[in-house]
Amino acid sequence: MTEQTDPPRRRGRAERKAAAPARIVNYRHLRHPFAPQSVLSADAVAAIHEMALKLLEDLGLKVLLPEARQIYAAGGARVDEATEMVRIGRDIVAGALTSAPASIRLNAANPDRALSYEDGALIFSPGSGCPNATDRIRGRRPGSLETYEEVLKLHQSFDVIHKVGPSAEPQDIPAHLRHYAMMRGQLTLTDKPLFIYARGRGQVEDSFALIRLAMGLSEEEFRNQVWSTTVINTNSPRQIDKPMAQGIIDFARHGQMSIITPFCLAGAMAPVTVEGALVLQHAECLAGITLAQLARPGAPVSYGGFSSNVDMKSGAPAFGTPTHIRMAIATGQLARHVGLPWRSAAGSASNAADMQGAGENHMGLWANLMANATLVVHSAGWLEGGLTFGYEKFINDVEALQIIAEICQPLGSTPDDLAWEALADVAPGGHFFATPHTMERFDRAFYAPLVADLTNHGTWAAAGAKAADERATAIWQRVLAEYVPPPSSQERADRMARFIADRTAEGGAPPLD
Repeated sequence: MTEQTDPPRRRGRAERKAAAPARIVNYRHLRHPFAPQSVLSADAVAAIHEMALKLLEDLGLKVLLPEARQIYAAGGARVDEATEMVRIGRDIVAGALTSAPASIRLNAANPDRALSYEDGALIFSPGSGCPNATDRIRGRRPGSLETYEEVLKLHQSFDVIHKVGPSAEPQDIPAHLRHYAMMRGQLTLTDKPLFIYARGRGQVEDSFALIRLAMGLSEEEFRNQVWSTTVINTNSPRQIDKPMAQGIIDFARHGQMSIITPFCLAGAMAPVTVEGALVLQHAECLAGITLAQLARPGAPVSYGGFSSNVDMKSGAPAFGTPTHIRMAIATGQLARHVGLPWRSAAGSASNAADMQGAGENHMGLWANLMANATLVVHSAGWLEGGLTFGYEKFINDVEALQIIAEICQPLGSTPDDLAWEALADVAPGGHFFATPHTMERFDRAFYAPLVADLTNHGTWAAAGAKAADERATAIWQRVLAEYVPPPSSQERADRMARFIADRTAEGGAPPLD
């Protein structure tokens, strides 16, 4: 949501208080406001990179898809078909890093929603991959088409959510048909950059076809521009399964972006030390990038890392921890070392939209801000380590994202900014409430909270003494009630309808095991 108002003018205080907010903000295209931070020395970064190359050369990784092993072998890697192990020389990796693009344009139905995926950009994507959804009205429940479409409407309604994600998957639709509903929802309920699950060639090619139909694109136009992304999670440690390998190949050959993201939880799927986990994450990421570039040199691909630690008592993943923060910042250093934009993540292990949930997500967001992550996935709504998408959690997290977006706005140095007249107007010991400088700006000077209640205790109590999650309920209900589909959504739906009907009648496309 972006507040849009008439230009400011002089008027009485009562009239100005009653009027719509005068602030005009633009959260659609953000750049990092701070220089990237470091937790590793330059020598340590080089040592991790060197050991990752050694891991790929000497130990290798298991690649379950025969087609992917063939591509690696054709590119010069050593492949053992009996064990499905692939060992990749450092010269092959170096060639892949040379051909991978450092800047990628992510197109959207609305050109003003298109994104520059490059170093310095700051892109927020919501909590994704959740099989369940929860809110204070209906409770926790399996994801359905209703919740999937509701959540897409929430994504569309806030400009600080730059890219949609599969927040609450519609499990009431069979897996072989689900991708049709998911693509139709994105292409009709939003006008932001799109995602596709890489669950087999049939589903991916169907999804590409729907984008071409909805957008009116030829095959060539589609291949020469990035209209969709997928997240490729390696099976740490040191394995790429069939759907993920095929996803890398198919996205590369069709000119779409794969985001290579090892999910290395220190102490479980990765060494218990931060440094050792980073070696594994870096090696797996380089292996995925290399496969994309061998499949099609110059293919859009993103470095990625989403790593944290587990609770060593229960084995459950943890987020917003010191390990999560340090690994995010270090991942940024490694991505810049190889010269690629990169994806990270925030997230929460909390079971409720409570103080723990907010704190974990805020820590993750600030880690990504310090790390200068290009894309921050799971930035809003993620609960239970990704098992549930929370409506109230999403709204409260959007508040945090909007505060970060405000920080991204540059400060000025004009005479009005420096406020000389106001400083001269107020005598020592006075106040600035009624100065002309304040009166001209008071209704647009500061960020107006989305959820936070800044009233005193008496006013808060008189209004029902509502906690933040209760206030968030009213907000998401209002947003859904006021939702308006983006322009041309019906035309896009009409262009897809016959294809979806025909493919459904033919049996759809089962996911690849």
